[in-house]
Amino acid sequence: MFGGGDDDTTGDYERARERMVERLADRESFADSTLAAMRAVPRHEFVPPARRDRAYEDRPLPIGSDQTISAPHMVVAMADLLDLDAGESVLEIGTGCGYHAAVTAELVGASNVHSVEYHESLAEETRERLGRLGYGDISVRVGDGREGWPVHAPYDAAYLTCAAPEFPSAVVEQVRPGGRLLGPLDASTGRSPGQHLVFARRRADGGLDRESHGRVRFVPMQGD
Repeated sequence: MFGGGDDDTTGDYERARERMVERLADRESFADSTLAAMRAVPRHEFVPPARRDRAYEDRPLPIGSDQTISAPHMVVAMADLLDLDAGESVLEIGTGCGYHAAVTAELVGASNVHSVEYHESLAEETRERLGRLGYGDISVRVGDGREGWPVHAPYDAAYLTCAAPEFPSAVVEQVRPGGRLLGPLDASTGRSPGQHLVFARRRADGGLDRESHGRVRFVPMQGD
């Protein structure tokens, strides 16, 4: 448990976050920049107060509206797969509590992150949280993630934090040729049904070259 005064609690969180990053580094060979981004973002600030004592456990946690904050190992793996560089423009589908967007902002710069959230209440709370924590330049829009956010296109990369049957066509079109897409795709049929984390690179002709990175479990994409 995290106890004591405010200063003690802050120190406890910082130590817990450092231990989390050490466990992630032991688990797999992630880029130093990705681990530094995970180390920089205070995950406990993105979970409900009643669950903050579990903020640095490697598991998803509920955040309301039937949504979750992804497990740290999934956030670091996705950020690492996208191989993001400073200054790249990124589209996120599924803002949630804003944690993944904040990690992305540490890599590319907050003004280069554009995120779409289906639930207005979550979006409002997250804008306030991001602003309070120094990530106010992240853009958050309320809408259907399947439509993407064309006003800021083309993007160097786009990722989904929710499962879909396929990368939404509008999102694919908003990624530049040579750009990257990543997300959990839910194959209901075929030889290996279930959600798989799929990395794709957009070709000049608009098609995608894909590779699977294993089974995952995400909440489904919301939309009409």
